[in-house]
Amino acid sequence: MSKHSSSLRMSGGLIGLLAMLAILVAVNVIVGQVRLRADLTEEKLYTLSDGTRRILKGLEHDVTLKFFFNASSPAVPVFLKNYARQVEDLLAEYSIASRGRVTIEKYDPRPDSDEEEWAGRYGISGQQVTPYDPPVYLGLVVVSGEVEGTIPVLDPRTEELLEYNITRLIHRVCNPEKPVLGVMSTLPVLGQSAPRFPFPGQDGGNQPAWALFQDLRRDYTLREVPATAESIDADVQALVVVHPKDLQETTLYALDQFALRGGRLLVFVDPLSLTDLESQPQQNMYGIGQKASSDLGVLFNAWGVGYDPDKVLMDPRAVTRVRGAGNSVEDNPVVLSLRNNSLNSDDVLTAKLETLLMPFAGALSDKTADSVTFTPLINSSATAGLADSMTARFGIQALRSSFRPSGTPLALAARLTGTVKSAFPNGKPEGRKDGEADPEEASPEPAESHLVEGTVTVIIVADTDMLTDRFSVETLNFFGTVASRPMNDNINLLANSVEQVTGSADLIGIRSRGRFNRPFDRVEALEQKARDVWQAKEESLQKQLEDTQNQLRELQNQKDDSQRFILSDEQRRAIASFKDQEQRIRQELKEVRRSLRSDIERLGVGIKTVNIAMMPLAVVVFGISYGLIRSRRR
Repeated sequence: MSKHSSSLRMSGGLIGLLAMLAILVAVNVIVGQVRLRADLTEEKLYTLSDGTRRILKGLEHDVTLKFFFNASSPAVPVFLKNYARQVEDLLAEYSIASRGRVTIEKYDPRPDSDEEEWAGRYGISGQQVTPYDPPVYLGLVVVSGEVEGTIPVLDPRTEELLEYNITRLIHRVCNPEKPVLGVMSTLPVLGQSAPRFPFPGQDGGNQPAWALFQDLRRDYTLREVPATAESIDADVQALVVVHPKDLQETTLYALDQFALRGGRLLVFVDPLSLTDLESQPQQNMYGIGQKASSDLGVLFNAWGVGYDPDKVLMDPRAVTRVRGAGNSVEDNPVVLSLRNNSLNSDDVLTAKLETLLMPFAGALSDKTADSVTFTPLINSSATAGLADSMTARFGIQALRSSFRPSGTPLALAARLTGTVKSAFPNGKPEGRKDGEADPEEASPEPAESHLVEGTVTVIIVADTDMLTDRFSVETLNFFGTVASRPMNDNINLLANSVEQVTGSADLIGIRSRGRFNRPFDRVEALEQKARDVWQAKEESLQKQLEDTQNQLRELQNQKDDSQRFILSDEQRRAIASFKDQEQRIRQELKEVRRSLRSDIERLGVGIKTVNIAMMPLAVVVFGISYGLIRSRRR
């Protein structure tokens, strides 16, 4: 082969290489202009909910999202930087889905900069991570025209609420006029001033509004409606009724007419309200004789809702582990931990919820006419049954002795829609004075003011304690900012229900999103299995300890006074036997821990093997397959 032909070949190879490089660059530029996006996360963390998309599609004015974060500061913890990057990615989805209506602006509030001053003006306060480093800003401002709204701190611990909080802020800024939401309750859900003469043991300080209702104040104008009201204002779009205990007929009539004229009702009743019971002066140990139940009586009968205010629901498959007498841990079947298999996945109100906590709840049944649709929203398991609410005050053992399963799921919450007749066909009842009996005949109202029938929308939940702070939220302190984090989806159930009864359905289903930081499910399952074995061993050890102590006590009682402080041979043998058993069980517990570590390490090796070797192996298989195909073609 000549030297000239060899150089031509080298030149041709170099030209081909350059041409291939040019083609790759051109393809990269072209593909870079094409927006090909796919959300490969299991829970679609970067895919906006349908409600968010509808709100963005309906925007009539431009919206600006101002994101404040110290991206350039080395003092910012890594986990906050990762979370801020995820927030930015989600904000980009808002801009894309809005088709230009939403603009994203990013600000890095360096110390003594204009950006830091703007953050302060918008109400985004810097949080001090260390005493020597500048404050950290992580907040969001939504601006539309002259209206603005702020999320002062984006807390990573509440990332499940991230999309909801952003969308709700956009909706609130674009619709600054808040709907009027009435609240009627015999419990201090909106807060309470300190009583002048408190009962013994009663808190004498001011009580703030429950956290769930504080949250509603951001989107609604809450108007307190007295539990003795005889009419409801016309501008109240929806009414939340919590624990309607011993309402007078005139108040029931006001609720009846409100529902018939198209007002939406969200009702929380309870066969045993712990909040009510604890607020009463304690007459005896179990509160015997103290009423703590609520009901809507004639209204439920007129609507076709079955409900027994003296029965609590007991479900062995929805137990909650609580501390009982003597600081012991027990599974309580009347404090219900309900998972998504108990929630109606076909209804937009409950489809996205995952866990609810409902203590001492009641049950609802469908006795409606054909003109009314009864839709269960929350159900028990088929092993559930009803138990006497008074018996429930004596503890779990008293309940179990009288428990009988129903054999069918029972509804804890339901929605009613349809046409119903008034519970007061003769018109408004006369007011009843204290000490007077109910009037036998009603005093009819003028025909034009009394509604005989109408189309109603009512959501009924057979529990009120689920709305209290201790069963729904936990208080957090994030760099000096106090906030509440949901312990479960109780707050989401209330918010979804309120949004549905007020007609703002687009926000429903946004809240319960997954977390960016996914747990290791297999590892957690192994740990749970080990904990179960560990607990069983511990319980065995504790039982043997108690048996040994009882045996020693019996042997001690058999001695006379002169031998009280001398160990007998039986006592020594009992103590030695217990120590041998204790040593054996402790050795078994060590084996449980060792086995757990071994299983986790084996799982880790498997994952590393797949992650490290899978891609090279795939390339090798592809190369061999490609080579075999080419050799066969020749």
